[in-house]
Amino acid sequence: MIKRELIHIAPETKPILVVVIHTEEEFDWSKPHDRNATGVTHIRHIDQAQRVFDAFGIVPNYVVDYPIAAQAEAFGPLKVYADAGRALIGAHLHPWVSPPFDEELNARNSYPGNLPRALEQEKLSLLTDKITAAFGAPPRTYLAGRYGFGPHTGEILEELGYEVDISAAASIDYSADGGPDYSGYTSEPYWIGNSRRLLGLPGSGGYVGLLRAGGTPLYRRLTSPSLRQAHISGAVARLRLLERIRLSPEDYSEPEMRRLTKTLLADGVRVFVFSFHSPSVMPGGTPYVRTDADLKRFLDKCRRYFDFFMRELGGTTMTPLGVKDWLERD
Repeated sequence: MIKRELIHIAPETKPILVVVIHTEEEFDWSKPHDRNATGVTHIRHIDQAQRVFDAFGIVPNYVVDYPIAAQAEAFGPLKVYADAGRALIGAHLHPWVSPPFDEELNARNSYPGNLPRALEQEKLSLLTDKITAAFGAPPRTYLAGRYGFGPHTGEILEELGYEVDISAAASIDYSADGGPDYSGYTSEPYWIGNSRRLLGLPGSGGYVGLLRAGGTPLYRRLTSPSLRQAHISGAVARLRLLERIRLSPEDYSEPEMRRLTKTLLADGVRVFVFSFHSPSVMPGGTPYVRTDADLKRFLDKCRRYFDFFMRELGGTTMTPLGVKDWLERD
């Protein structure tokens, strides 16, 4: 079991926004993982998102995987941002497109933390070297592909010099096809292991509504096949009695993200991790953005949420490394 020490931040602290982009190849989300799906044409459109970040003084953390780091057309624009101090570069391990390809291709092995320790370490080491060669500096932040942090991941990250892990997805259970279960995680940051060298920043998420105290057990009951057929879960969500929301413009509306943020603030959370997948900046790149109109709505949703966070809440923004530095100082 992974040792975590929760970090409770003073209630008077102004809310802090961290933006993380899963920067990865294009693939069909409805099909099995494909080692040959390594297209990166969507990076031509990434400046549309970067301009939104720049407008709010946000320095996003692009966590890049092997196909991004291996192709100049992909890492080139990102390096321009990083060199100008407009972005931070981290690592994102998709095992099925990251060498060496020694594992069987299946759902369970798509979570890097499920791989044998030696293989997980070799894949992450090669990815780290590739990113270092492409960007001129080693990555220090990590987000496991498919949120697949495993029993050996923390040790491997420390050995390779990483400082922040952003793999956890608060309140989500991926165990149905072999992934980790984060249903017991809150959105609070935590130290991983005994040395306090590795900070954990979970992707923000949780339950909202009058029945939120029921948490994951109640949510599982409400979303069971029998209650789905009776349309109970939909009615509960429409009445806002119990909603599970993540801080992402993918599949969640700006009002939903506002409700989540206000609920977490009331719970004492002060660090918020907002994220999405880089192919969402190109129509057809993900299921969340199919058309030009979808993309416009997607970017507008980001703008409105950032405006809410900065202006209405009086928030500020940091990179994951900035959060770690601040926590270590204070």
